Amino acid sequence: MSIVTSARLILISLRPRQWIKNSLVFAGIIFSQQLTNLPLLGKTLLTFVIFCLLSGSLYLINDLFDREQDLLHPRKRKRPIPTKQLSPDLAGAFAISLTVGMTSVAFLLSPTLGLIALVYTFLNLMYSLYLKRIIILDVLTVSLGFILRALAGTVVIGVEISSWLLICTALLALFLSLSKRRQELTLLENNASAHRTILKEYTPYLLDQMLAMVTSAILVAYALYTISLETVLRFQTRNLTYTLLFVIYGIFRYLYLIHQKNLGGNPEEILFTDKPLLINVLLWLGSIIIIIYLL
Repeated sequence: MSIVTSARLILISLRPRQWIKNSLVFAGIIFSQQLTNLPLLGKTLLTFVIFCLLSGSLYLINDLFDREQDLLHPRKRKRPIPTKQLSPDLAGAFAISLTVGMTSVAFLLSPTLGLIALVYTFLNLMYSLYLKRIIILDVLTVSLGFILRALAGTVVIGVEISSWLLICTALLALFLSLSKRRQELTLLENNASAHRTILKEYTPYLLDQMLAMVTSAILVAYALYTISLETVLRFQTRNLTYTLLFVIYGIFRYLYLIHQKNLGGNPEEILFTDKPLLINVLLWLGSIIIIIYLL
């Protein structure tokens, strides 16, 4: 196999389309009103790159662990490792090198960021080896990974993390994780537990109950964030309340796609293929920037 072919297969296995999840590192610089501070923006961009490559290396490791089970999934079976296009030895060596390299860069940028990168790596390894087989802990572990990304974006620029940012991030990540479990369960039907053991512990009804609770919690938490005294004093405005409309539409649109279109397995794919949802996210982000930077 040529070097070019191997590089292409490794890049595919790093799942660059899923790197959009790492954009959470920008939450800290946006909501601390430091987006125009170029040195801090540079650190945030480097942190984004670190977590993109670090998460990519962990995807590679996860594919190595799950290559037999992935053969039962209609989409995952086409990945380079399950199809044996990419050598497990090559994939493993590259993943370990990339993980060590990105963690080292994180420590050079900030010792605290390095510790977060280490915790993120350890958490994902534990998830791949053990935690993904424990009901409820599986989705909570994924949510914690999102929180660590948001936390990384604040420590690298030296700002205090907002409790509201952590709460909203955790709830949104939990919503996406539960949605993914539901889509896997309905898509694979009788083969669900063979592909992912933990799916035998879930039912569509149970997941719908959990999603209903998390949906309500997201909307209430975000609404309280926009009207809290801390938020009003920090941004000197109450106008963030109006952005709640975008959050409501985004959550409801996602629920519609889950129940009516049987989507939800790949949040990043939904974001880029569903135009109403993409436009809504861009409008929400644009309104946030206008309100806290220009008004």
